[in-house]
Amino acid sequence: MLVASVVSYLVSELHRLPSGLVYGLVALLVFGEAALFIGFVLPGETSVLVAGVVASQGRVNIVILCALVVASAIIGDSVGFEVGKRYGERLLDLRVFRRRRAALDRALAGLEKRGPTYVFIGRFTAFLRAVMPGLAGISKMHYRRFLLANAAGGLVWGVTFTLLGYFAGNALTKIEKYASWGATTLLVLLFGLVITLHFRRRRKEAALEVAPDVTSADPSTPGEH
Repeated sequence: MLVASVVSYLVSELHRLPSGLVYGLVALLVFGEAALFIGFVLPGETSVLVAGVVASQGRVNIVILCALVVASAIIGDSVGFEVGKRYGERLLDLRVFRRRRAALDRALAGLEKRGPTYVFIGRFTAFLRAVMPGLAGISKMHYRRFLLANAAGGLVWGVTFTLLGYFAGNALTKIEKYASWGATTLLVLLFGLVITLHFRRRRKEAALEVAPDVTSADPSTPGEH
């Protein structure tokens, strides 16, 4: 599978790096996802999964990695919140956001209705994870309310996806050691399937980002031909 090969390549490359550099790279990607909006290019979720696999190989400490991912997520989102609060609508005029304006408007509407709950839920969607902090700042949400929801989401998301990568990699290592070649092949295919479904879900989310907002279209006048 192509996706499994890409993940295998990333794990191999990270495995060659010193542990300090692995920590720094993952922290930068997770921090920058919302603070620098690099989540449009490389979602932090992918880097966290891959880092978890690397941790299962003993290259980095899983406890330190979990703590670093959670802290980077919370701090990065706090920076994104301040950027949205300070620059407001000017931020939405950037080219990267213009073609996603309908999706951003829907997200702002969701923030107005659900507030902190929407911030928490947004942590688990690639597009919203990248833009939610900035949008919360634009919506003038009180920072304390944002921080509580953001910290809860960052904790659950960071630990879950780091451990998901860790246990997947750890299971693969154990089966490679004790099981037959056929069982190992089956697990590799299963892991590839999980990663493939992950990326397929992201593509569907991306399609929804640019989908036209049909609810805002003007209704046709009755009797008009």
